[in-house]
Amino acid sequence: MDEAHMNTQARWNQRYEAGDHPWDTGRPSKHLVELVRDRPIAPCDALELGCGTGTNAIWLARQDFSVTAVDVSSLAIERASRKTAEAGVSVTLSCGHLLDEVFVEKPAMFVFDRGCFHGFDTPDARAQLARNVARQMGDGGLWFSIIASTDAPKRDHGPPQRSALDIVTAVEPWFEILQLKADALDSDSETPPPAWLCLMRKRGSRP
Repeated sequence: MDEAHMNTQARWNQRYEAGDHPWDTGRPSKHLVELVRDRPIAPCDALELGCGTGTNAIWLARQDFSVTAVDVSSLAIERASRKTAEAGVSVTLSCGHLLDEVFVEKPAMFVFDRGCFHGFDTPDARAQLARNVARQMGDGGLWFSIIASTDAPKRDHGPPQRSALDIVTAVEPWFEILQLKADALDSDSETPPPAWLCLMRKRGSRP
């Protein structure tokens, strides 16, 4: 991990140390649960980006997915390791930066992230993320990304806001967008920030 990415890791570790992680509600994402249940998505090799302390990874493992979970925060991964052990499930945990590392031993057919995409500030970084995610997936695999949207006034605090154009520009070279739905982040806030629910399929031969 280069110096810039080490600085990113330190920043996120500080937030976990300070308890400043409002995205970590302690319950699996309702949007993830609904998608897996209603589409449905059969158990397969899955990758979670920005797994935090492992709540969603544990839920996926309990649904019989073979889960690899990644976060840039080493402290979050330590906590996820304890939680998965206490839950009695098997999850492959990895600490690393999403823009320059490969985390899966075999191609993932389902990728989930809650808030990773919107954490990258530049078009180049978001395109690089999409390219790197595609590299770690099998053709026809699905990526479900929950992204804070611009459908609210600009704010100084809270998740970064991304437009539909930001998403499409970054992902379309590698992914077919199946759904881009306006909703809100699953949050303990009384007024959850608006969000996009973006379901994509990696371009290539379909299963």
